[in-house]
Amino acid sequence: MNQATAPKMIQAGPMLNAYPDSIGGTLKDMVTFLQKPELADVFQAFYILPSLFNTDLDRGFSVIDYNLNDMLATPDDLQALKAQNIAFKFDFILNHASVLSSQFQDILKKGEKSEYKDFFIDWNKFWAGHGTMTAAGYIQPNPDLIKDMFFRKPGLPILNVRMPDGKEIPYWNTFYQEVRYGKLDAQDIMGVCAIQYAAAEHVAEIVNAGLAAGQQPSDIDFGHLADYREFVIELLESRRKYLGQMDLNIKSPLVWAFYEETLQKLARYGAEIVRLDAFAYAPKEPGEKNFLNDPGTWDLLEKVRVLAEKYGLTLLPEIHSKYEEKIHEKISDKGYLTYDFFLPGLVIDAFERQTNEKLLCWIGDIQQKGIRTVNMLGCHDGIPLLDLKGLLSDEQIENLIKTVVNRGGYVKDLHGQKNMYYQVNATYYSALGADDQKMLLARAIQLFMPGKPQIWYLDLMAGKNNHAAVEKAGSGGHKEINRTNLSLTQVDVDLGKKVVQEQIALLKFRNTCPAFGFDAKLTVLPSELHQLKLRWANNGVTATLEANLKTYEYTIK
Repeated sequence: MNQATAPKMIQAGPMLNAYPDSIGGTLKDMVTFLQKPELADVFQAFYILPSLFNTDLDRGFSVIDYNLNDMLATPDDLQALKAQNIAFKFDFILNHASVLSSQFQDILKKGEKSEYKDFFIDWNKFWAGHGTMTAAGYIQPNPDLIKDMFFRKPGLPILNVRMPDGKEIPYWNTFYQEVRYGKLDAQDIMGVCAIQYAAAEHVAEIVNAGLAAGQQPSDIDFGHLADYREFVIELLESRRKYLGQMDLNIKSPLVWAFYEETLQKLARYGAEIVRLDAFAYAPKEPGEKNFLNDPGTWDLLEKVRVLAEKYGLTLLPEIHSKYEEKIHEKISDKGYLTYDFFLPGLVIDAFERQTNEKLLCWIGDIQQKGIRTVNMLGCHDGIPLLDLKGLLSDEQIENLIKTVVNRGGYVKDLHGQKNMYYQVNATYYSALGADDQKMLLARAIQLFMPGKPQIWYLDLMAGKNNHAAVEKAGSGGHKEINRTNLSLTQVDVDLGKKVVQEQIALLKFRNTCPAFGFDAKLTVLPSELHQLKLRWANNGVTATLEANLKTYEYTIK
């Protein structure tokens, strides 16, 4: 690794991972939880997911602004956590912002007169001269220019936005979008056309029924009242509302001013690590990939790093990619912390096949290539599968999928495409068959792996798959299987479980034993295939794990 670009030294102690309302309902309740005697000296850091901020969708990943969500958190709560010597990791979403952001709302109000008109990506300006204008008012890019682009949903990533003068502008919209039309009543309709009250009532009934059925205004059949169709559609369109996330235009100086302002704000909150979400989608050029393009992606990261270093922040770029593509190595080579998305699947595979083979391969990679990781078992998303391709065989991955699905998990294919592995949604405890001994050994292995261990709160509490939450959430609610909020009363009950108490003891050991650290030495000791023996040494102190992958028993010396 190039020492000139080595990441800032951070502590390698365990890091709790949760939403601000995951335990008790507010961050203040989380403070109460972490102040319990049982949790003393257990965590060095806390990764608080972005519903901590002013957000609207995607459980926090659609950010309106980075002010604290005053329904969930206060500056005093953050200060109370700092008083416990807990550092923070926060998210910064580089690619997009909510349509409810002040910048986008300014565009909706002022149109071309808005100072933020180029803050987001105007699709037609981006593709000007590179495609054909369609009757629908957007440019269809030339096929050769989008053949290598990766769109996360069917069709082009466009959200048509109505300007104050009635003009429709298509904006680049990679992720979620929704257009909402409000209900009309007779008085609304009488205000835009000459119509009697009774007829207006009937038109309102027709329109509201059509909208409720999911129809677009232009698709509604007005029947014998078609004379009023044009007026009513214009009324609906003039009042439409949006939800979703709009892609930022990183060529705009205002976007870079926003980036710096946000990093400065996160530093004031006490951030140590900033996780860069969706960064690989941000750089875009006609004819180039719109995901992880080269050199655009690396140029973006370097410019963000320069800003982050002004405020003492360490960056953690978040990306899922196949092991065989070696993207994780490139991120590491450029001096960044790297997510270990391989460990969750590798541990389950090691247990199922009772072999240390692939775990040792990955440890060898980390050591030989100087990769500094944040590792995990469970998280707010799911157990990564796409990442394992090239490290495990396709058959081994398929068997892993079947195992976790048979234990109640849900498979998420990559945007509906089969055989493109993405993730399986399950609590890690359930993925291990709700086996206490397996959970404890998995935790022990995680804590003896190189890197900084990140601990999902529900795994710590041995939480099981929540199928009722998935059913309640409806379409797209598969991730709720592993996001169950716990009351403080429930936490008190869970703290009485042996599997929870022993995990806490392991974490306290990992956090306080001086044998561990980014600069400590890890030695893989000789063992049989069904065993795993790891020894850490630092300043004369050693810590040794001896694990049996058949019986799931282990000892720590």
